[in-house]
Amino acid sequence: MTENLRWWDERARLHGDDPVYDTSAFLTGHSTLYAIDHETTGEVTGQDVIHLQCHTGMDTLSWLRAGACRVVGVDFSPVAIDKATALAQSAGLADRAQFHVADALDLPRDLRGCFDVCYASRGVLCWIDDLDQWMRQAAGVLRPGGRLALIDMHPLFLMADSVDPLVFDFPYAADGPQRFDDQAGSYAAIDATTEHNSTTEYGHSLAEVVTAAIAAGLTIDQLGEHLAVETDGPRGLATREGDGLMRWRYTGQPLPIMFSLRALKA
Repeated sequence: MTENLRWWDERARLHGDDPVYDTSAFLTGHSTLYAIDHETTGEVTGQDVIHLQCHTGMDTLSWLRAGACRVVGVDFSPVAIDKATALAQSAGLADRAQFHVADALDLPRDLRGCFDVCYASRGVLCWIDDLDQWMRQAAGVLRPGGRLALIDMHPLFLMADSVDPLVFDFPYAADGPQRFDDQAGSYAAIDATTEHNSTTEYGHSLAEVVTAAIAAGLTIDQLGEHLAVETDGPRGLATREGDGLMRWRYTGQPLPIMFSLRALKA
């Protein structure tokens, strides 16, 4: 078991009764999708959606509430998949949702060519060492005419450890594995006691992401860099302003927090 899997299994056990993963709100009909998800993904009514690195499945199941016909979630954490499966049952959505324990770099062959949408969002690519293979797998599950909808942290945003003072502790582009020994807790349960606190992560520039998508046979339909977002992860670097959106500013100028990519399969 890798240290990243131990890290995610432990956090998945914690998530579900917190402001980020609010199970009670979800079961009353709340969606965890944001405007950027809908704008990037487009209309899903009557379509089949696969969600890569789905964690505990709230975003996955939210696509059913947005009109999707069927959803499949994939994650390498058995703990997360067990929680996602239980959530689908509790929400009355299990008849149109399936969840699989699988590596995003080696998806089950029976998923190939089965989906109209391949969706992935927020904190996805930093865990992936082989970006080209990730894009090949994403393209492989799509039907002809299908689309990849990827929303993730902008690589510039991922570089920053703090704003004042401005400190960068992560590479903008691919520079090999980056090992971190973090404090205990989780981004969704900050005060939790945790045993597994070490991770290995990877930088990927925006150019590397676009090039990998093209190399996988996808056609770029839309690329966005987002200076104002509804949530920053949460990473604690952005500030919510008067219009209700969050911005990450340095010397007053907003910097990109997220990027979005929509790419089509011929």
